[in-house]
Order: sequence, then C-alpha cells, then structure tokens
Amino acid sequence: MADLFEYGYWGLFVASFLAATILPFSSEAILSLFVYSGYDISVTIAVASLGNWLGGMLTYYLGYLGKWEWIEKFLRINQAKAEKTKLFLQNKGSALAFFAFLPFVGDIIPLGLGLLRSKPVWVALFMASGKLCRYIVWAWITLQIINA
Repeated sequence: MADLFEYGYWGLFVASFLAATILPFSSEAILSLFVYSGYDISVTIAVASLGNWLGGMLTYYLGYLGKWEWIEKFLRINQAKAEKTKLFLQNKGSALAFFAFLPFVGDIIPLGLGLLRSKPVWVALFMASGKLCRYIVWAWITLQIINA
C-alpha cells in the first residue's frame, strides 16, 4: 500500500476505498503518512473520508443486492456471519452506519444494513459522518505526535 503514496491524493483515495472493502489494512497509517509529509490536512481528510465512505457504500450495496456469491467472493464474509449481524442490526436503525469505521465489525455493519435494505440516504449520511469524524480525530492525533 505504500506504493499508492507515490500517486498522491489519488493513491490515498484508492487505499481508503480498498481498506473499506476487500483489503484488511489500516487506512489510518496512510493518512498519517500524508499528514507527516506535509500534504494539506483538510484535503487529506476529505479524500480519505470520501474513498472510505464509497468503499463502505459499495459493501452496503452488495448487501442490498443480496448476492451471496459476490459477498463471499469480494468481501470474504460468510453467510452465517452476515445473517448473525443482520439479526443484531434489525430494529436498531441506520444510525449504526456511523460505526462502520470500527475495526473488525466495521465492514460487516454496512453489509448487514444492506441486507436489511435500510434506507440508503440515512446509511450514507451516518456512514459519512462516522468516517469523517474518525479521520479528523486520527489526523489530530497524528499532528500531536508530530509536534510533540
């Protein structure tokens, strides 16, 4: 993923997108590298948030379609785990999309909301808010470490 750094903001976008879909790695590390390297912090946060949000929305959409062969092939999430998550999310609402940035459970939340056919507008808004907040906090922590 460090190779994507050479492509500037496009590389950050791709890394953030992939981190929210099929590749288990830390997009926060890439964001920190950009902050440390002096890239504009507002643009860096916006690009990372947009890429990660679109990746999460793709996961939601795959759940919405409900094609298990695609879910298992591209997301590597088995049907039993997804059904368990779907039951947990039932009656809890789209607001849980805010937590799609969390490690380990973040990828399965949008999928479950898609399987439940939660309203896409609310899922998109809550998910975008959560991912933006996460990157703002992470960039702030990175700046604190750099300036220490």
